[in-house]
Amino acid sequence: MTPAATMLQLYLDAEKAVLAGKTITFQGRSMGMEDLAEIRKGRQEWEQRVGQELRNTAGRPSIGGMSFSVASFGDR
Repeated sequence: MTPAATMLQLYLDAEKAVLAGKTITFQGRSMGMEDLAEIRKGRQEWEQRVGQELRNTAGRPSIGGMSFSVASFGDR
């Protein structure tokens, strides 16, 4: 598991716990339902990073984080 995937899992676990009504200690501070928006923002950031890693691993070209396909018209 990559560091980005590990961080994503931590945010997913934190979000799940807070949604279940728990108060958790996350990154050194106590967090509860009032912190849910912050937790979700962090989760979304790490989802983007994991997605970028997957695109890079797949060898798909990207510009500014958006991937694209390249058509080949030779040797049909």
